[in-house]
Amino acid sequence: MAKTIITAALTGAVTPAGYHIPETPEQIAEDAYQCWKAGAAIVHLHMRDEQGLGTMDAGRFKKTIELIRAHKDCDVVINCTSSGDNRVSGGDPEGNAIRMLHMRTIDGIEMGSYDAGSFNWMPGGVFMNTPQFLRELGEVYKERGIKPEFEIFDTGMLGIVDYFKRKENLPAGTPHYQFCLGVLGGMKATVENLLYLKNHIPEGATWSAFGVGAAHLPIMYAALALGGNIRVGLEDNVVYGKDAEGNKIMATNLMLVERAVKAVETFGNQPATSKEAREILGLKPLVR
Repeated sequence: MAKTIITAALTGAVTPAGYHIPETPEQIAEDAYQCWKAGAAIVHLHMRDEQGLGTMDAGRFKKTIELIRAHKDCDVVINCTSSGDNRVSGGDPEGNAIRMLHMRTIDGIEMGSYDAGSFNWMPGGVFMNTPQFLRELGEVYKERGIKPEFEIFDTGMLGIVDYFKRKENLPAGTPHYQFCLGVLGGMKATVENLLYLKNHIPEGATWSAFGVGAAHLPIMYAALALGGNIRVGLEDNVVYGKDAEGNKIMATNLMLVERAVKAVETFGNQPATSKEAREILGLKPLVR
């Protein structure tokens, strides 16, 4: 059977507190472990500070990764964000340094987000990822052996990735894309847009997709139909569905992963294990 990689994006930087969002390193690590046991091959990590706001605190990343790896049976792939604090600019050297400190200093990060461009993240402000930041981030990933996950919010970002690949500013190997659909200011979460993106990446590249909010399920099913991988989690969607009376059922990360596993199996595929995901993505085997 074909293998489908499930990524669990556990926390995010902008999802409001007050749902079932894990915020402390202990909570995030426990969610990561439970989601891995349920079938997620990768966990995508953001951190929150004591006020529940997104932070790029390298110490919190380190502690969370250590807590995940304290589960000796857990070989989940660790994927960390490079853009988890709205208060840190992506347009100046100081902000860039903060956004990359954990990537430079912490062992055990296997993949890292690479948000391939800037845009108006409505209505909050500009999501800033300057060419200078992306050039430096690419060099860090090369030096540290971290595989970039190219976060694509709009079509022009495909060209930005191509540019830096031509300049040899990114690690060698098969590229991996994450199509991020439904953010206000980016591409709408439609099957047409997903198909366009899928058809305009290099032959042989791997890809995954998610839709924000109500677009979560349509994009998940479309990604399966188009041969892609899928991302679920409270970073992107906090509502599981509605009950018989029409009331919202609020999701947990575990609920979203369990439903994704069922969808993959119903489609006729199998959820990839973390070991299989490493093989598919060209990552090194886990060394403890």
